[in-house]
Amino acid sequence: MIKKVSFDSKGKNLVGNLYLPEDYDASRTYTGVVVTGSWTTVKEQMAGGYAKRFADNGFIALAYDPRGYGESEGDIMYFESPDMKIEDVKSAVTFISSLSEVNEVVAFGVCAGAGYTLVAASQDDRIKKVATAASWIHDEEAVRLFYGGEEGVQDKISKARKAKEKYSETGKIDYIETISTTNEGAAMYGPYDYYLNPERGGIKEWSNDKFAVMTWEDWLTFNPRKSAKSLTAPTLMIHSDGCVLPDYTKIYFDEIQTEDKKLIWLDTELLPAPMHQFNFYDQEEEMSLVMTQAIKWFK
Repeated sequence: MIKKVSFDSKGKNLVGNLYLPEDYDASRTYTGVVVTGSWTTVKEQMAGGYAKRFADNGFIALAYDPRGYGESEGDIMYFESPDMKIEDVKSAVTFISSLSEVNEVVAFGVCAGAGYTLVAASQDDRIKKVATAASWIHDEEAVRLFYGGEEGVQDKISKARKAKEKYSETGKIDYIETISTTNEGAAMYGPYDYYLNPERGGIKEWSNDKFAVMTWEDWLTFNPRKSAKSLTAPTLMIHSDGCVLPDYTKIYFDEIQTEDKKLIWLDTELLPAPMHQFNFYDQEEEMSLVMTQAIKWFK
């Protein structure tokens, strides 16, 4: 059962899908799961896929469109602001906590959504447990490795600042493609089937051609690693060498400030990285493994 819901986040209306168990009974209580997908994504992509599976296993699960994406409001559409995304996670927690049938809230995140979820959990003790899959965790060194060294990073930040100045002066927003196999200037450049295939993540609800250029400064200066030393919620992380920045997930895990934590590392022959990353978004083998472990962890 899927129920369309809406809730406030910093004055903007967010739209979500609330997934209910098949034997849902309003007189009972359930654990509520806030599910957050990767950057640029909407609730119908990986967040919805995992939320449905959580509901199938007896949870009330919320997949939602963050500000500026999908059906949700936003001052600037398709602007990937980590600070806003983290606040939206907390707003989703506020909403699901308000449901009389929810007695505890846990959180699950994929890729960049894992980073946002981990930071939110480090700041919000209403999130009782956390689980992540294929987490994108970066710092200043990591973005240089991934985005063309110091020169590449500074070039993108410079473009973002010019785009912000243009928006401030004219109200006009500069966009680039979200995914391309021909344009190296796209936010994601490469043959990443998940985002290119309409049978997977290339769905009509998602924008493949609008990524706000001003995003780059916020994204490239975001450092979720710092949150590990404030994170005390029991935390499960699932990753592999074929996912993005594997060493940084290991570093983050080591720095989490609780002994109640677990790191599951999967063997994979899908190299080079980050090709295994996308399997965690919608492929049966990886999703089933993640769900088995996450359900154990949350229950």
